[in-house]
Amino acid sequence: MGTFLVDNETEETVPGTTIETQIKKRIRAGAKTAGSLQVVEFILGNELFAIDLFDTREVINSTDITPLPNTPSFIKGIIDLRGVITTIIDLKEMMKITQEAGGKKKSRIIVLDQSVSEKMIGVLVDDVLAVTTYADEDIDKDAHSSRSNERDILGIIRKRTKTADKDKSELIIWLDIKTMVKKIETDL
Repeated sequence: MGTFLVDNETEETVPGTTIETQIKKRIRAGAKTAGSLQVVEFILGNELFAIDLFDTREVINSTDITPLPNTPSFIKGIIDLRGVITTIIDLKEMMKITQEAGGKKKSRIIVLDQSVSEKMIGVLVDDVLAVTTYADEDIDKDAHSSRSNERDILGIIRKRTKTADKDKSELIIWLDIKTMVKKIETDL
């Protein structure tokens, strides 16, 4: 797992803590803690999604993408990432999400770790929110089950937040990014 880069203008999700600071703390914390899951949370359209922190290499600001001819619509093109050609996949297009993100939109690219694919791949998302650790009891691995394996969902994470007057719960879809990339590897 490499370094994570996020600009300093990122909105703070925890008072006094930027996403960059959160990511650095998680990396320093070391390997996975037993009974917990560390994920990178991001937005696609109006929904929250997550992928395993250890399937990511870094987060970068969206940059100019050079389109490639005769490729599927979800392959946005390539970028030069510090001398390495990296293929960019539009995750929203790949998952057929048509809603636009509400509020401030800061497109980001999550560069995937080499354990996901031998080729350098980045996934374009509407925004990256945080790196978070969840306990096993916050993850429902059965809620998404279906006979079809087309969903590529590992589980549903319940994110509990406290506001001044009540507790709030949001659902985050935990994606199986390795399976998703394997399905499209021939197109890369």
